[in-house]
Amino acid sequence: MDRKNISSGSPMEEPIGFSRASRVGNVIAVAGTAAIGPDGQTVGINNVYEQTKYCIEIMKKAIEEAGGSLQNVVRTRIMLLDISTWKEAAKAHGEFFSDIRPACTFFAVKGFINKDWLVEIEADCVVSE
Repeated sequence: MDRKNISSGSPMEEPIGFSRASRVGNVIAVAGTAAIGPDGQTVGINNVYEQTKYCIEIMKKAIEEAGGSLQNVVRTRIMLLDISTWKEAAKAHGEFFSDIRPACTFFAVKGFINKDWLVEIEADCVVSE
């Protein structure tokens, strides 16, 4: 099967050796996505809701470039630095997924690569071939 790798332009992709998303067959996997703006700076400092929305926008773009749409998302994983902020992340997630309703899990994590990141999100999609 052919593989299609999608880059978001993150400066971290090449040195780490990852893609924002990869499509193999009818499956698209989206890597852990943080709220990194085009300038390389964190978007939504100290705001879980804004960071979550921005993460999903980055993911949406990658999924579409891979030939899918948010309607193809079957699972999301939301990793939070502070689990007590889950309602803020859930609100943003719901704005994109309330009608799609993928399987979704919230995780508390000890930390992220960047101290300004409050949330990272992953997604899995299944599309028609």
